[in-house]
Amino acid sequence: MIPFLHLGPLMIPTFGLMVATGLLVAAYVLQADYDRRRAQFATSGYQKSGKPGHHDEGFLIIGIAGLSGLVGARLYHVLESPRELIADPSVLISRFGFAWFGGFLGGFVALVFLARHFGIPALEFMDLCSPAAAVGYAIGRIGCLLSGDGDYGVPTTLPWGMSFPNGVVPTTERVHPTPLYEFFIWLAIAAFLWQMGKKAVSGVRPNGERRRV
Repeated sequence: MIPFLHLGPLMIPTFGLMVATGLLVAAYVLQADYDRRRAQFATSGYQKSGKPGHHDEGFLIIGIAGLSGLVGARLYHVLESPRELIADPSVLISRFGFAWFGGFLGGFVALVFLARHFGIPALEFMDLCSPAAAVGYAIGRIGCLLSGDGDYGVPTTLPWGMSFPNGVVPTTERVHPTPLYEFFIWLAIAAFLWQMGKKAVSGVRPNGERRRV
């Protein structure tokens, strides 16, 4: 695997590069979803969602939620080992060590506040953001695969098993490429959520959910 790309004097972590790529793609997906729901939001009387000429909401949402998620992931990881933090406070700005659950909490809190900012009910706002989140997470998992950060599966003899001798957490044993599995699974989830959103826009709601009048 390739934990780092070397461009002259620059050393770019492939994990960080894929996270940035995931955020960018997620922003485009979210913007497309927001645009297709814009008229529906305006009809429903949601504040700040039907203003003409504003077509950057997706990038604003992903920018704030993404940054909050990264901060949350870093803080959660550091607070799991307070002795390490006390011994060396510089670990707060290290390039390594991000906890998934902390990222989820940070991003979730940001989305709750953003829902209030846009005047959209929180659950409907989460529906809006879910396809983009799934796409972004899928791409981020490729970053885990490229960097070889230890998110492997169990050893396997299957032909698609992979070893990561040059990974951040190296292994010469052939293991299941779990990040690759998750990449395809989350893309499928994103496609499903996108179709569900399409039905919601057209007025077809899941069983038990009433259309707002």
